[in-house]
Amino acid sequence: MTRVGLRFSTGLSFEEWERVGRHLSGIVDSSSWCLGDWLMYGKEHYADRYQRAIRAAGLQYQTLRNYAWVARQFPLQRRRGRLSFQHHAEVASLPLDQQDRLLDLVERNGWTTKQLRTRIQGERAGCEEEKEDLALIPRIQVPSGRLSSWRRAADRSGTDFGSWVLSVLDRAAEQELGERERTFGRRPGGAPA
Repeated sequence: MTRVGLRFSTGLSFEEWERVGRHLSGIVDSSSWCLGDWLMYGKEHYADRYQRAIRAAGLQYQTLRNYAWVARQFPLQRRRGRLSFQHHAEVASLPLDQQDRLLDLVERNGWTTKQLRTRIQGERAGCEEEKEDLALIPRIQVPSGRLSSWRRAADRSGTDFGSWVLSVLDRAAEQELGERERTFGRRPGGAPA
């Protein structure tokens, strides 16, 4: 390894090459945490000089501030080694209980950061929808086995349960209405025959 890249010996096996990739990925991810911790320490212990050290190291201050902010939200004992720094960054602005709940889901379902971001956006959109004019549907009895499998499907898709149910019902309605319109035709002006 050099400052500007890697040199590989000839005859490197696939398994060795793959192991190098995992190792490098771990270095990249841990470096974000380490740089965040480094900046926090410098700011606390060398308030008058830490910016000079940042310049001397050739690092971008805003990037370091972002790393430090995420690191501050997640003390060492709260960081999850199986998840990436970016997973933590996605939930860092949320309340602690939401952070933990979402990171639990990520660990359980193996979500990418994109899936986590989609879940967060879906939950935020759900909060926005609550402000809209909503109609209540009648309560229906659902066998518990079905309900638990529906919840697992929603979790696996990275969508909160309420949004998942609505999207499934919307797709079913579109399919049913599309089938009927194809079967029975349409009147002029778009009304069903």
